[in-house]
Amino acid sequence: MEKLYKSTRGHQKPLDFYTSILQGIADDGGLLVPDFPFEKKDLNALLSLNYVDLATEVIKAFVPEDAVEDIRKACQGAYDTGLFKEGVVPVEKVGNTFVTELFQGPTAAFKDLALSLLPRFMTLSLKKKGEEREVMILAATSGDTGKAALEGFKDVEGTCIKVFYPIDGVSAIQKRQMVTTTGKNVEVIGIEGNFDDAQTAVKKAFASEELKDLCDQHHVFLSSANSINIGRLIPQIVYYFHSYSVLVNRGEIKLGDQVNFTVPSGNFGDCLAGWIAKNMGLPVNKFIVASNKNNILTDFFKTGVYDTHREFYKTNAPAMDILVSSNLERLVWFMVDGNSEKVDQFYKSLSDEGVYRVDEETLARIQKEFVAGCQSEEQVLENIKDCYDKTHYLLDTHTAVGYGVYNEYVKETGDKTPNVLLATASPYKFPESVYEALTEKKTDVFTAIDALNEMTNVEIPYPLKGLKERETLHEGVIAKDHILSFIGERIKEF
Repeated sequence: MEKLYKSTRGHQKPLDFYTSILQGIADDGGLLVPDFPFEKKDLNALLSLNYVDLATEVIKAFVPEDAVEDIRKACQGAYDTGLFKEGVVPVEKVGNTFVTELFQGPTAAFKDLALSLLPRFMTLSLKKKGEEREVMILAATSGDTGKAALEGFKDVEGTCIKVFYPIDGVSAIQKRQMVTTTGKNVEVIGIEGNFDDAQTAVKKAFASEELKDLCDQHHVFLSSANSINIGRLIPQIVYYFHSYSVLVNRGEIKLGDQVNFTVPSGNFGDCLAGWIAKNMGLPVNKFIVASNKNNILTDFFKTGVYDTHREFYKTNAPAMDILVSSNLERLVWFMVDGNSEKVDQFYKSLSDEGVYRVDEETLARIQKEFVAGCQSEEQVLENIKDCYDKTHYLLDTHTAVGYGVYNEYVKETGDKTPNVLLATASPYKFPESVYEALTEKKTDVFTAIDALNEMTNVEIPYPLKGLKERETLHEGVIAKDHILSFIGERIKEF
């Protein structure tokens, strides 16, 4: 059976895996989803696999049969070259939960696990499709995607990458990481706006007939490094199976036991990947969706109403400062049994009126598997201190959101199911907030890094060492309304 991908909105013919990777988003504005049943995995057979072999085994369920050896080579190139800590994804016991450390890669954030693989998917797809045009990768970032995408795509032949970030909406470390990126094919652009402005503009770029005509004239095509690209989502499924295997192998749980996953969520791709893992046979009881002060996801999971008519907050967990969570569209599509007409109506309503509401039956299906909660900025700081005081484990601000939401969930429900908390970034990515949490004092970013290291002996990740001294290479800033014209100008330069 050929594995094809269709649009959540139903107005584009299904695409093969390679075309899906290259196109990034459906022509009708929807997201690409598998047009085939999820393959059930034999959990027992996964227990002895290292990360590369596990990734190959999971990902092969989404690719053509003759691509499996290519996928194995891609996984080796991504995870077995010394850029990740040994074992790739450590799992630690921290108090009453287990913490899966997704930040032990080249930019100290969880996006590395997908964005180390996506460029390899891209080059493989270019080769398989005989594509001779140049690829312009577009990425909007709320902080971590940008640097991970830049590292993944820099100097990759046949590609260039443009990353758009809100100038006042990322942490000082995230910004410093991006603007010091080397590579002859990379460009980082600040925008006067927020992440949703950047993400909306990137989505519009793919639908723009004017830009399509320009691309045709200049022998280039656009693709995405955001989690709207199915090639970003698929690698994230792997670490759910990995976390479970680690717990079984350590004797923390028995094979077949259910676990909960607590997932700090902004654009929702991370949590959706876990739900797909569940549908591939992973025994999951609940997904606990954790949001910050921008709690639009919390409200949706509780009420079934997705309403963007609310204040946007810039918080100490900036990667979650999002009001339009792209991957939620994929979940809604699955929850309405692939009824693209319904999804199309929902997202037309969101575009026209800023709100949509799922029906009661759909909400009940969602609530059977997902619960949600949120944390204020003050609670984030309290959570960091509480966790460190009790366990000597140092959380970043986003993982601290998950820590607090999980503890509240246990208090409310008494659920004793073993829990895995996904740690999305190193605490050194947000050192000012982590330092403030432990000391109740404020200081600048680089002083905070050194002070935290001295106070806690938690190792500074190698990607962040010497960051202060690196040369600033990208200083461009544009208005949010100029993003599409900027992309057009860059296309003309090919």
